[in-house]
Amino acid sequence: MQVGRSVFPFTAIVGQEPMREALVLNAINPAIGGVLIRGEKGTAKSTAVRALARLLPEQDVVVGCQFGCPPDPGEQQCLDCSTRSAAGEELPRKLRQMRVVELPINASEDRVVGSIDIEAAIKTGEKRFEPGVLAEANRNILYVDEVNLLDDHIVDVLLDAAAMGLNTVEREGVSVSHPARFILVGTMNPEEGDLRPQLLDRFGLCVDVTGIHDVAQRVEIVERREEFEEDPEAFAQRFDSQENAEAQRIARAIRTLPDVEIDRDILVGIAALGIELEVDGHRADIVTRKSAQALAAYENRDRATAADVERVAPAVLAHRVKPSVAGTKRNVDLGEVMRRAVGREEA
Repeated sequence: MQVGRSVFPFTAIVGQEPMREALVLNAINPAIGGVLIRGEKGTAKSTAVRALARLLPEQDVVVGCQFGCPPDPGEQQCLDCSTRSAAGEELPRKLRQMRVVELPINASEDRVVGSIDIEAAIKTGEKRFEPGVLAEANRNILYVDEVNLLDDHIVDVLLDAAAMGLNTVEREGVSVSHPARFILVGTMNPEEGDLRPQLLDRFGLCVDVTGIHDVAQRVEIVERREEFEEDPEAFAQRFDSQENAEAQRIARAIRTLPDVEIDRDILVGIAALGIELEVDGHRADIVTRKSAQALAAYENRDRATAADVERVAPAVLAHRVKPSVAGTKRNVDLGEVMRRAVGREEA
C-alpha cells in the first residue's frame, strides 16, 4: 500500500469491530444501502471511513468523464458514455483510486444534486449541467457527517439516489439524469438530535459506537495515535502487511459475492426474525440477506449460514426495532427464533 500514507490505517484502529465490519460489508455490496454510525465524538468514526477508502480496489474510469463512468459497454454509464459505447467507440480509460467525498453540512439542494442552466437550455436547446456532490460521489464513498443535522429533504434526496443508483435533476421541464452509485456512510451524535424513523429505516445498517472502557486498549489508542502523528509514513509502513491482506480479502469478496448462495431455510429464519421483533415492512429482510451474503464472501465461503444472519442482524435491526418492542424482547435468542421457524416450515 503506497497510497494515502497520511491516512490512519484501517487495520490499526483499536476495537470498534461492529463499525468496521459494517463498513466492510457495504464496501463488498453497496446495495446493502449504507451504514449509519451513531456515537459520541472521538470514537474513530471519520477515521474508519477515510481509512476504508484506501483498501478498496482501483477502478477503471473513462478519461474525462465527470461521473467516473466504467469504460466497458453494458455497465451503468452516463448518457454521453453510453452513446459513445453504442456507436462502437472504445472509450479511453485510466485507473482511479476510490475516495471519500464529503457532503458539507450546509449544502443546498443544487450543491447536492447539481443544477441545470435553464437559460442555455431555452436559448440553444443544449442541456448544460453543473454536477453536484452526487456526481462526484458516483463509484466512491459519500460521507455525511452529522447527518441528523441536515435538512430532511436533503437526506431524502441522498437516500433516494443511494437506493436507485441514479440522480435525476428536473428544472422547468428540463431533465438530466446520471449514475449515482456510492457507498453511503452517515455519522451522527444522538445527543444532538435524531433522524425521523422513516429516514432511519432507509439506512441499510446502523451501528452504535462508544468510547472503549478497557484500560489497556485506551492506552494503545493513545500510543498509536501519538506514533502516527510523529511519523505517519513509518506508522503506515508498520501496518502494510495487514493493510494489503485486508485489501486483498475485500477485493476477493467483491469478485465472489455473486456466487454466494443462501438457502431458503435461511430466508425463512430471516423472515421469522422480522415477525418476532415486529419490524415494519420488508427492507430489513432484504438487507439481512444481502449482508449475510457479503459476510460469507468476506470469509471466503460460497454459502451464507444462520450464523452469518445472527452476526449481521444486530446492525440490520438496531434502528428498526421499536423502543417498546426492544424493551420487552431484549433477550430474544435470534438463533432459536430462526430454528423454530425452519422447523415449522419443514413440518
